[in-house]
Amino acid sequence: MKLTAEQIQENWDIFISNIETHIMGDRKQALLDFYNQYQERIMLMPAAHKKEYHNSFPGGYVEHVNRVVRCALKQASLWGEEGADMSTFTTEELVFSAINHDLGKMGDENEESYIPQDDKWRRDKLGEDYMFNKSVPFASVPDRGLYLLQAHGISYTFNEMLAIQTHDGLYDDANTKYLKTFMPEQKPRTSLPFILHQADLMSARIEFEMEWLPKLKGENSVEPQKNNFTLSSKPKSNTKSKALNTVKSEGLKSMLDSL
Repeated sequence: MKLTAEQIQENWDIFISNIETHIMGDRKQALLDFYNQYQERIMLMPAAHKKEYHNSFPGGYVEHVNRVVRCALKQASLWGEEGADMSTFTTEELVFSAINHDLGKMGDENEESYIPQDDKWRRDKLGEDYMFNKSVPFASVPDRGLYLLQAHGISYTFNEMLAIQTHDGLYDDANTKYLKTFMPEQKPRTSLPFILHQADLMSARIEFEMEWLPKLKGENSVEPQKNNFTLSSKPKSNTKSKALNTVKSEGLKSMLDSL
């Protein structure tokens, strides 16, 4: 898949608008300051390094996060309708966790986690358009994301910490201690981690289907699909020019201009 410069800018506007709409207090501005500081990098990040995963293309990360926010709100509504105790977390905690669940994929303050793959064989045979940046010290995605938040003075609640830490569910063995327990007092006291995991899993699966099911059916090309659902958006006016104007790097500006 491939996003246009206009779609990348529109997705970024929605991303920022979700912070402005759902996050309250002093940390709203702290979060806005953080994301605006790293806007150029984050708005063009892929969500994964391999095509076989999901959203491995420029702008894929923000598109994925926006979808997780939408799916999380819808999942929360479903859980509430089916009788879950929705008093154990707030909508702000849900959206904060969704916005920041994969933040660790950005790398550190100086280096990106995903950089263009320079091995042609791995690009062609393994579908790796990106590779991991060896300059970035290893940390799991949840651990690095939580570190980045606290390093930039962005507070988070216990519920948010638990949801971000366990958003990969039992696909990550590190979450066994939280999610595979048998004593009632050891189980999470809120459904938030499960709702976020389901929203992330749903989003990644949908993104996989959009990329791969047409190819598996023998279709030669996949047309970009516009999102029909938005929680909030800003008026659209000359979005490609806006996208180009927000980028300082000439190389990235050239990339956007070619989309």
